[in-house]
Amino acid sequence: MLEKDNNPQNAPGSPGEEFDDLGGRFVIIASRFNDRLVDGLLNAATHVLHRNPSRVVETYRVPGAFEIPAVASRIAHASPAPDAILCFGVVLQGETTHAQQITEGVTNALANLQIMARLPVIHGVGHYQNRQQAETRCLGSVHNRGAECALASLEMVRLFAALPTL
Repeated sequence: MLEKDNNPQNAPGSPGEEFDDLGGRFVIIASRFNDRLVDGLLNAATHVLHRNPSRVVETYRVPGAFEIPAVASRIAHASPAPDAILCFGVVLQGETTHAQQITEGVTNALANLQIMARLPVIHGVGHYQNRQQAETRCLGSVHNRGAECALASLEMVRLFAALPTL
């Protein structure tokens, strides 16, 4: 039985340290649109993932956030499939509903993909109201969504390894 340890005294010294022994193959799919912001996510994620040099990290760039699910699906259904797929994009709200339509489509597609492919697909496509919000979450070191997504992928890979297979 899996149990969650909520004791703060058992917290690791640095984020992700508890996964340093975990290897695996991780695929990152990142949008080129809003590249400066997405590069901040990508750099933070690869930094976390490369803490263990035995991890294989592959990166694929796509034109925009809407193209991410197509590439993620192709990779998820390839043989061998990766241990986890991380998806990064930045969508900034404009004057129309286009940004919302894009992010809802991507969110639904990625949620369905992880269920159908039975592997962790980490959603790092952010929909931000303005550039300042995006910079805080993509370029900052306190709440960088790229690092958070990498940690989530490691936790999910470990959890999937502990789950019974069908």
